[in-house]
Amino acid sequence: MWSIPAWLFMLAFFHRPAPGVITKELMQSFDISGTVVGLLSATYFYSYAALMVPAGLFIDTFGVRRIVALGGLVMGLGAVAMAAAWSEAPLFAGRFIVGLGATVTFVGALKVAAVWFPPSRFGTLSAISAAVGVLGALLATAPWAWLVARAGWRAAFAVVAGLTFVGAVLCYAIVRDAPAGTARAEASPPFSAVLRGTVRVLANPHTWPPFVAFFFMYAAVGNMMLWFIPYLRDVYGMVTTEAALYATATSLALLAAGPLTGWLSDRVLARRKLPYLGLAVAYLGTWLVFLATLGWLPPGPLYALLFVMGAVGGGFVLTWPIAREVNPPELAGVAVAVANLGGFLGAALTQGPLGAVLDARWTGVIAQGARAYPVEAYRAAFTICAAFVLLSAVAALFVRETRGRNVYAEILASRGLALAGHGTASGERRAGSGERMPRASFWLNLSRCRLIRQSPTRGYPSSVPRDA
Repeated sequence: MWSIPAWLFMLAFFHRPAPGVITKELMQSFDISGTVVGLLSATYFYSYAALMVPAGLFIDTFGVRRIVALGGLVMGLGAVAMAAAWSEAPLFAGRFIVGLGATVTFVGALKVAAVWFPPSRFGTLSAISAAVGVLGALLATAPWAWLVARAGWRAAFAVVAGLTFVGAVLCYAIVRDAPAGTARAEASPPFSAVLRGTVRVLANPHTWPPFVAFFFMYAAVGNMMLWFIPYLRDVYGMVTTEAALYATATSLALLAAGPLTGWLSDRVLARRKLPYLGLAVAYLGTWLVFLATLGWLPPGPLYALLFVMGAVGGGFVLTWPIAREVNPPELAGVAVAVANLGGFLGAALTQGPLGAVLDARWTGVIAQGARAYPVEAYRAAFTICAAFVLLSAVAALFVRETRGRNVYAEILASRGLALAGHGTASGERRAGSGERMPRASFWLNLSRCRLIRQSPTRGYPSSVPRDA
């Protein structure tokens, strides 16, 4: 039941770095520059970001079966449009459509895990779901390059579209919204309530440090995914299939680093800010080594360096628990969505300009019908990426330490305010007010993707997850 939405999420994640392998082919087929390639890659992130918050509402309202199947269908149609594109316009449209369909896949996988499995297994399934996404990024390296080399990039996209359509059909035919005999989950809150909650989250100054940190971190990661394989082709003279093998290093490291980072933060260190900041600084260090050795580091040590970059780059997984723990518990889902939006905007807003940096330093060399950039062009672009990581580390300095627990009440207390629904008995009146406190409040149970009823006098519900 869970594996089908997870399969579609893997394909959704695959599309994020997929243009990096076919950058040269796209330049050759459409006679486009690095700026246009960057904008094309960013189009996915724009459409994904636009539906990030509504995606959960759609799934809660209409169910996983219909919404995720529809998302798979839309994603497959986008891949078909890219495969058949005769000009830049349908190519961009296809990429945009892929992003729209991809938005619901991860939330759908988590929803199935929440409804069909015991709560004690949700943390494990969440980590596995995230790892499945990284596996999709891994498939977008060497396996994708192998398929493109043998079938051409258009036929390769058609194959991906076919696999996506199969997943969509299986989702509609097999996946059920809840086990037989189980009461339907409570309806999702109205959009107006989500909008008010979003305003509250945005008004909280503690929301912004993880947002900004993730913005710049994923700006560096997204541009590295897009331009690293072209860099190896232009500077090291590698063919695409060989270059893609080196690109696997980061994804392989992230498969283990992401879950391990969350476990260490929650179970060993009992800290959020310390590992978040420490790993950001370590990631900056690897970028400085990468820049210092740009163009001359032998392939073997380069692969090792990339693996280390992936290992220490896993600190971004702490963005979501940090954002959740500094905001009202009942707005946990909104807080996570807002923080996650930072990363997608970081990639979307920087990939086009970074392509322009490469174009500005292009010397006019054409190789196999595509622009070939000199090492100095890549040095300028990757230096900007390192600056992004530096800004991410600076933003991490301002993250509030939560120690893996919700500290929103403490934040309000430090301002001389009180958290509504806490510190007063049910049915008591607020001091100096004629308004009666509500007898119960609704908490967004992020770990089970539904709303549960919780007495306000019992504190934060234990089911709100503490780790990513």
